[in-house]
Amino acid sequence: MSARPTPATIAAIVHDGRVLLVRRANPPDQGRWGYPGGRIEPGEGIAEAAVRELAEETGLVGEALDIFSALDVVDRDAAGILRYHYVLIAVLCRWKAGTPRAGDDALEVGWFTPDEIATAGAAASLDVERVARHAIQLAGERGILPDHAVK
Repeated sequence: MSARPTPATIAAIVHDGRVLLVRRANPPDQGRWGYPGGRIEPGEGIAEAAVRELAEETGLVGEALDIFSALDVVDRDAAGILRYHYVLIAVLCRWKAGTPRAGDDALEVGWFTPDEIATAGAAASLDVERVARHAIQLAGERGILPDHAVK
């Protein structure tokens, strides 16, 4: 583990009051629902990383619109030793093309309302519900809707 935080993005796509989540196949948060996302590669911008991770994990082509939140994900072992520290940068994205499917390190994909996320409890990663509410509010303010219906 690096002594420095690792910057990463999460891509929030909103449709009909729901956000697209993936169930993670790998650590951290293996088996939990969270946003498509991952590490920002050297030389890669935040928006570029969000769009790339969205495509890798869901098969969707997206357009990054707004950076709207950031959160720390810190894990320590029982002795208090740092295992990892990610700084997740949330990016509101517009759906341009594709049908959601699990790819890369995702086990499944699904559309969730914030209330459904709250009901999922421990099955959701940290702050997923809060980020969903914020993304849905921002998407409503921006009038962001996909060009086609979700199946």
